[in-house]
This record gives sequence, C-alpha cells and structure tokens, in this order.
Amino acid sequence: MIENNKNLLSVSVLIPTLNAARVLETCLKSIYEQDYPKSKVEIIIADGGSTDKTLEIAKEFETQVCQNPLKTAEAGKATALRQAKGELVALVDSDNFLPDKFWLKKMVEPFSDKEILGAEPWEFTHRRNDSLINRYCALLGMNDPYCFFIGNYDKRCFISGKWTGLALPQEDKGNFIKIKMSGQALPTVGANGTIWRAKVLKETVGRENYLFDTDIPYFLASKQPFYFAKVKVSITHDFCHRFRDFYRKQKRRAKDFFYLEKKKTRKGTYQRQMGKQLYFILASVFLLPLFYQAIKGYLRKPDKAWLFHPIACLVTLWVYGTETLLSKVKIGEMSRKGWGQ
Repeated sequence: MIENNKNLLSVSVLIPTLNAARVLETCLKSIYEQDYPKSKVEIIIADGGSTDKTLEIAKEFETQVCQNPLKTAEAGKATALRQAKGELVALVDSDNFLPDKFWLKKMVEPFSDKEILGAEPWEFTHRRNDSLINRYCALLGMNDPYCFFIGNYDKRCFISGKWTGLALPQEDKGNFIKIKMSGQALPTVGANGTIWRAKVLKETVGRENYLFDTDIPYFLASKQPFYFAKVKVSITHDFCHRFRDFYRKQKRRAKDFFYLEKKKTRKGTYQRQMGKQLYFILASVFLLPLFYQAIKGYLRKPDKAWLFHPIACLVTLWVYGTETLLSKVKIGEMSRKGWGQ
C-alpha cells in the first residue's frame, strides 16, 4: 500500500445523475470520508435534468456540476470526462458507496505498476440488512443473471466461486490480481468504481458523446493486449429495492442496447455465444438448473436472497425475448421521463 500521500495520483470522480437524491448524499459522503488528500480528488457530476434535490445535494458537497442534455448515464460520463483534470478517472455511479475510508488508496495502489491501465473492485459488498434484490445481486456478482450463463461477468460470484467465467492470464500480487486482457472475449469491467488512467480514457473515448464503460476494454484490446487489476476490495451497489425497478432496469438495458446498436454508437465487439444463450433459455424454461445454482450459491453463502435467482432469470428471459422481437419492428431508446434512483 502507498503510504506517502505526496506520491498519490490525483483522481477525478465522474458521477452521472438523474433524480438521484435518494442515494447521492450517501455516495458523496463515502467519497469525502476517504483517507486521501482532498486536494487530489475532484468530483464531477453530470446531471441529466434532475427535478428532485440532486443538485442541492451536489452543491452541499461543493462538487463540480455540468449539464448532460442526453440524460443517459453513458452520455453523462462522456460529458464529465471532458472536464476531468486528474491523472486517474474513477467511474462511480450515484448508487455506488465506498465501503471504507481506505478504499481509494487501495484502488490506486496497482497504478504504481506502469503496465496497468485500469483497476476495479473484485466483488460487490454483501450487506445483511440490504434489500433482497441488492443482496442477490451482490452474491451473484452481477445485476444481470444472463451474464452468468455466458461467463461474461466481472465480480465474485458465489455460484461459481470466481470473479469471472472467462479464462484469462492472472497473477496474484497480494492486494490485487494482475490480468492480461486480449482477444474478443473480455469480462464486463468498467462500471461500479472502476478507475482508469485519464490519458488512456481520453485517447480512446474522449471525443465520443457516450462513454460505455464496458466498451473500453474492447477499444484497448483491439490495438494491443493490456494489463488490468482486480483489487481485493468491494464496492457497494444500491441497485434496486423493488421488483418493478428490477424489471424496469432490465427493460432499459435491452431497449437501449438495440437502439444504440442500430445507431452504431457502441464500438465494442461481442461474441454471440449461441450455445450458452440456448442454455440460459432452457434453464429458465425448465427451472431445475436455476434451483440447482441457487442451492449451490446458498451453500457457499447462506442467504434467502438466493430464492430470487429463478425469478430474476425468468424476468430477464421474458424482457430480453420480447425486446428482441420488438426490435425487429420498432427500435427506440428507453424514455427517461419520471426516472429516478
């Protein structure tokens, strides 16, 4: 761990918001409580037109605020990136909370290795007093159960016991794992507290109107293999508390994907894994594999939240299936009207 504060790199924290008053204060408080020089941390909020108390909270914490007319989180990150002055850029969502005051120092540690371009927490924080859906997502290591079936995830999963289902060259460095990223099959790193060297980020997506965090590895790997760190810390993600919010977020993910894919806004290349897609469909239809997975996860980390696994898979199958069919007829971006965290 870096002990000399003079050697710590400056960090720009980018936070897109849209009616995020419910979670923003906790998020900002967790950043301000970091054992890190205040002069080396800037917080930039890109707001998509909040009508609640989001901007009041941002002013209270003396953050920089810029306007995000395109409203989406991806557009907000791109807008905030253009304002960033730090040597490192941290992509933090308004519903992310840093679990302890040493989080930022631990996350910055891998950058003493000049080969490493980015770093990310290796798991979600599991909080016993959290909502059932949040606990389920933390235990699964992802917010989308479909990713588990194709192996394309990036947080520790208690079903598999791994942080990803992909085979990648890894080297344990004690406080973090050094990973070589190459090829077309890459984990979905980039969201929920990921930190990148600012120069790298600005050179790859700095001129884009949208910053899709999970596309960044594809940009970099398309040029040459690069190194990334999975830091042995967690990040808290207050994903959602109610079933209808889970449904809505799955629908947003699907609708936005088809809309932006048609506009050719997304630059990443993703392998279509038909065999694994079929397995997801059959497992969701026949249910038994889902209960087996839930039991396996429960034995590793007991929590009744595992009961949500079959439901989450069925909802995801329904949403992705219907949106795939609808995309053949009409494609539109998910409306942000009335949106809020």
